[in-house]
Amino acid sequence: MEVDETDPQAVARLRATAHPVRLRILSLLTAEAMSAAEVARALDLTHANASYHLRQLQDVGELVVESEEKIRGGVAKRYRYDATREVADRSSQVDDRIAYARANAMEVERRLHEATRGSGSSSDLEAWVPVETWHRALDLLHEASHLLHAAARPAGTPDTVHVSVTHNAFTMTGGLEGEAARWVPREEDER
Repeated sequence: MEVDETDPQAVARLRATAHPVRLRILSLLTAEAMSAAEVARALDLTHANASYHLRQLQDVGELVVESEEKIRGGVAKRYRYDATREVADRSSQVDDRIAYARANAMEVERRLHEATRGSGSSSDLEAWVPVETWHRALDLLHEASHLLHAAARPAGTPDTVHVSVTHNAFTMTGGLEGEAARWVPREEDER
């Protein structure tokens, strides 16, 4: 797989998100905008720790400031994660992607301790597939990710189910690479 190891923004974004606490913050802020104090309470962090992680994520463009409000002579920013917005290609060095995968694995392990009996799906595959099949699978994963992020509600909202979804799909060496295997997400109206 061809990787652009020279894009400093892509590398910084991946490194910033390759942390279990920051992954939890991104999940939390998908459903609603929150201040550092609210994030700290929800994740049982110190205010300083929550603020630090929020700044790291905002600095690389992962969070947007949805609003600001005056509190006790200061200004409290309310941050939100918009997973549906377009972002630059997330390609980077293998070591950075491994760090991100490890952070994801730690977060999935934490979530599994809260898993309940019921419906779910799990899959693992290393295979050789036609490019058209690969692109269709990526389209479906992309669509599912956008669907779930758009429907996310604040924790504890009545008539909702608490879910965990993590996917990691990539091409490997030995097959078609570069433009021959490159995937571009389909537009919403093409689905």
